[in-house]
Amino acid sequence: MELRADLIIVGAGMVGSALALALKDSGLDILLIDGSPLSVKPFDPAAAFEPRVSALSAASQRILLRLGAWPGVLARRSSPYSEMRVWDGSGTGQIHFSASSVHAEVLGHIVENRVVQDALMEPLHDSGIGLMPGARLERLRRSGDDWLLTLVDGRELRTPLVVAADGANSAVRRLAGCATREWDYLHHAIVTSVRCAEPHQSTAWQRFTDDGPLAFLPLERDGEHWCSIVWSVTPAEAERLMALDDTAFCNELGRAFEWRLGEVLGADPRLCIPLRQRHAKRYVEEGLALIGDAAHTIHPLAGQGVNLGFLDAAVLAEVLLHANARGERLADERVLGRFERRRMPHNLAMMAAMEGFERLFQADPLPLRWLRNSGLKWVDGMPEAKALFVRQALGLSGDLPDLARA
Repeated sequence: MELRADLIIVGAGMVGSALALALKDSGLDILLIDGSPLSVKPFDPAAAFEPRVSALSAASQRILLRLGAWPGVLARRSSPYSEMRVWDGSGTGQIHFSASSVHAEVLGHIVENRVVQDALMEPLHDSGIGLMPGARLERLRRSGDDWLLTLVDGRELRTPLVVAADGANSAVRRLAGCATREWDYLHHAIVTSVRCAEPHQSTAWQRFTDDGPLAFLPLERDGEHWCSIVWSVTPAEAERLMALDDTAFCNELGRAFEWRLGEVLGADPRLCIPLRQRHAKRYVEEGLALIGDAAHTIHPLAGQGVNLGFLDAAVLAEVLLHANARGERLADERVLGRFERRRMPHNLAMMAAMEGFERLFQADPLPLRWLRNSGLKWVDGMPEAKALFVRQALGLSGDLPDLARA
């Protein structure tokens, strides 16, 4: 027996859950499916940090607030930061960004992905949206004007519109045959949480090393001495660092960070993640839309991945709500194309900027090293230019959806 819905969202992670909440009052019969359990874990404020974190922008904060999830984030654990310091480890260039330069209180919040997920899941359980946990997709095919989804356990779902929010290795994207452009960065990211001898000063720190960028992002627990790290290195170096014991790893990490926060006193268990750039050639086709990491993945250089995903969800929800109010067919490719036209240029621009930064700071030739150091110094002395960068980081420029507006 088939289960039918007006809209099926595949993937109940942060972006898919945000889309579902944004559409909860649409009158549509919405089904949100995911291969994992869709439950809220009890939060222990003394528990170790989750290794995966996001640097949530002001735009993402506004979206989460309007979806009813931001109070749940604050009730758990979040770390606001008001400063950012970036420097070139192979030269003398450095730059300092401050929220006060644009009369803002903070540049963003570092939040564990699990905290954001649980904060979204709480209002979802009370939203009336159909939640289907343990639903792993096996087949996807066209059936008349609909999509027919077959799950691993044999259940079948039918809908005119599928939204893929199932991450970088999207099953929907693969089964639907959506083409992508992608390449390997030839780098891995080591992520974990570390305790430092000196406080982080509510500052996001980033050093560009010869191997790749190293970020120390502020975390709040028992004072200001905890940081989440994202260390991008070559695969061989990642293998070496992952094999070290905690004491040796902390010593290597402190040296790579130039001891900016004193000694690294301890580290939680480490994860090692291969880095790959990926972008779908199209975000939409008839009855199908890709959002978040299913549509685009970028280098974690500035922590912008989930912010792009939240904006995707907010814009797609806005497009669908407006079309629904006008009585248009939501699965029409012309309707979905409005979402693609609004989001693809912004996402491509952000991806190009991150790619340009990554390539520039990996460049060894002396003229390029001189250029990047001179450029950092020049921008650091230009308040107007720095304020432009800050507004971009806050996510408050460009074509914003209503959910992200003040």
